[in-house]
Amino acid sequence: MLFDEDLVALDENIGYRGPVACKAAGITYRQLDYWARTKLVEPTVRGARGSGTQRLYSFRDVLVLKIVKRLLDTGVSLQQIRSSVEHLRTRGVEDLAQITLMSDGASVYECTSPDEVIDLVQAGQGVFGIAVGRVWRELENNLASMPGEDLRAAEEAEGAAFPADELSARRQSKRDAG
Repeated sequence: MLFDEDLVALDENIGYRGPVACKAAGITYRQLDYWARTKLVEPTVRGARGSGTQRLYSFRDVLVLKIVKRLLDTGVSLQQIRSSVEHLRTRGVEDLAQITLMSDGASVYECTSPDEVIDLVQAGQGVFGIAVGRVWRELENNLASMPGEDLRAAEEAEGAAFPADELSARRQSKRDAG
C-alpha cells in the first residue's frame, strides 16, 4: 500500500552520530560527509563546529539520507535529487510521511493520492515509487537498535551549552600550559 500510512511522530531532540546515520541509511561515511559539506543533507540536531565535533542527525535527516540513497540507486541524477531534497525540506514530518516519490528516470514526482499515481502510470512512462512511509517504518526499526543521543540531556548536563569535545579540550589545555 502506497498511501494511508499511520506513522508515529518522533522526538526531534534525539540525534544520531554519523556512523549510525550511515548504517541506517545504507551509505558510506564519505557520502555522508560530502552531502553535509555540499548542503545536500545537513544535520539538523547539531552541525559540525570545528575539529573533532560530532554532527548529530535527526530521524528526519536520516530518512532523507535513505531516500537520497534510493534515488541514486535507481539512476536519478544528483541535480534532480538536489531539487527533490529542497522540496522535501519545505515539508513537515507529517506531510513527508504521506507522500510517495515517483520517477521516470529524468524527473522526480511527488504523489499524495492514489489518483495521481494512476494518472502518471497511464501516461505511458515507466516509473518507480518510493513510499516514504515504508522507508520511515524500515528506518524506525533499524534505528531502534542503534544508539541515539538526547540533546536535551546533554544540554542540561553542560548548563545548556553544547558539550566540548575531547580533542578541543586537549588542544586548549596545551595552549594554556604553553
